[in-house]
Amino acid sequence: MSTAKRPVNLDLSSIQFPLPALVSISHRVSGIMLFIGLIFLMWAFQVSLSSPAGFDTVREAMAHGFFARLVLWGLLSALGFHLVAGVRHLVMDMGHGETLEGGQRGSQLTIIISALLVIMAGVWVW
Repeated sequence: MSTAKRPVNLDLSSIQFPLPALVSISHRVSGIMLFIGLIFLMWAFQVSLSSPAGFDTVREAMAHGFFARLVLWGLLSALGFHLVAGVRHLVMDMGHGETLEGGQRGSQLTIIISALLVIMAGVWVW
C-alpha cells in the first residue's frame, strides 16, 4: 500500500474550513468555555451562600465589577451559542439539514440566532 500519492497538508492555517465546520468547532469550544466557567460560577455560588456578607460581596461584584460582568456575559454568550448549536446538531441527527445547502443554511441560522442571544445577554448584564 503506497501512500506517496496522498496529499499531505499539516498546516491548518492554510485550510479554508466551510462555515458548518467552523460552527461545529465553535460548538466544542463553547462547551469547553462553559466547563471552565463553572469554576467561577461555583465559587460565586459558594461565597454567596457562606454568609450574608459573602452574598453582598458577590452581589456588589456582579452589580459594579467590570471583570465579573465580563465573565458573566461571556458565559451567557457561550451558553446561548452552545444551546443553539446543540439544537442544530439534534436537528441534523433527526435527518434534516444534512445536505451541503442545508448545512450551510443551518450554520447561518445558528450564527444569526446566537448573535441575537449574545446581544440580549449583553443588554441584560450591562
